[in-house]
Amino acid sequence: MQRLFFPPLKALMGNSCLRLLVPRAASRTQGGVSCGARCPLRPGQYSTISEVALQSGSSTVPIPSKAAERVVGRWLLVCSGTVAGAVILGGVTRLTESGLSMVDWHLIKEMKPPTNQEEWEAEFKKYQQFPEFKILNHGMTLAEFKFIWYMEYSHRMWGRLVGLAYILPAAYFWRKGWLSRGLKGRVLALCGLVCFQGLLGWYMVKSGLEEKPNSYDIPRVSQYRLAAHLGSALVLYCASLWTSLSLLLPQHKLPETRQLLWLRRFAHGTAGLVFLTALSGAFVAGLDAGLVYNSFPKMGESWIPGDLFTFSPILRNVFENPTMVQFDHRILGISSVTAITVLYFLLRRIPLPRRTKMAAATLLALAYTQVGLGISTLLMYVPTPLAATHQSGSLALLSVALWLMSELRRVPK
Repeated sequence: MQRLFFPPLKALMGNSCLRLLVPRAASRTQGGVSCGARCPLRPGQYSTISEVALQSGSSTVPIPSKAAERVVGRWLLVCSGTVAGAVILGGVTRLTESGLSMVDWHLIKEMKPPTNQEEWEAEFKKYQQFPEFKILNHGMTLAEFKFIWYMEYSHRMWGRLVGLAYILPAAYFWRKGWLSRGLKGRVLALCGLVCFQGLLGWYMVKSGLEEKPNSYDIPRVSQYRLAAHLGSALVLYCASLWTSLSLLLPQHKLPETRQLLWLRRFAHGTAGLVFLTALSGAFVAGLDAGLVYNSFPKMGESWIPGDLFTFSPILRNVFENPTMVQFDHRILGISSVTAITVLYFLLRRIPLPRRTKMAAATLLALAYTQVGLGISTLLMYVPTPLAATHQSGSLALLSVALWLMSELRRVPK
């Protein structure tokens, strides 16, 4: 277990050879080619076996595939953590209504915040020219503006950190040859998605800065663009975490029965339902739909409110009617916890490894915790700390769903 979570990074970065987890008694040479100077080995120490050779006449290049995979897996695990941090910070930025405080976008220039009173006043004056200040925050002081500005600034800087966390190590691992052909495609796609995510974020913010003549509605970003921004972040998070788990967790050799095949598909469908529920939260946030009906289990005095279909055509209600959006989020949440409960009891009926059972039990516990958080957030009129915890819970639930999927994945022949 220690070697799984704490690999010999020093050995990977060594100047003479990379140490593989090979018994001490193994030979220091392979195919007659020496791996380097012979060093005395302590009890429990591991020697090196090189696995990849250079072209024509070069000495053997010691790149241990398993050790390299573990390093890449841990890198992607860290990357998925940074994406989770960006999603949580973005949710808090939205809850504090800070997302429209920075009214322009520059990749490098905006990395330096205002440092004196004159610069702050100039930044505040730019903000005063846009609808959010004119309609919603016309009485805002400079001190209040600094708070929302720093919230948005933190989110943007964290996004840049995410980009660096993906791109720089990816280039290093690629150059070192630690990425297999399949991993190269995945890593390229992940790095491309990170860049796309930044552009999509600014495209979303622009929708809240646009002037709407003769409109006194509260300025907010488009719920469609918000959902696209969150959706792409969730895809990036899931893809990174799934790849990481595939590299780090040893696969179980489960009997390929028809029952297991069906349960594997059911687990995939449940994870998809959890993803869809989390994504629907973007429409709830974008339309402030959490403030429409603050009661549970009924919506007001009825189970099905009468204003579900006030917009025409009917399909608009699904994405633009706050009542329908909250109703859909409730139904998806109830469906998710029901599917997770059914999956848990179905998995108990077949013999499974201890780690798989732990994943199923954790998923069930998190599902009911998330339901409790959602109901509490609704009944208490969406307080920021509780709402942020609820949003974070959706990421945790999605993470454990992916873990369970990884436990049930098919062993390649």
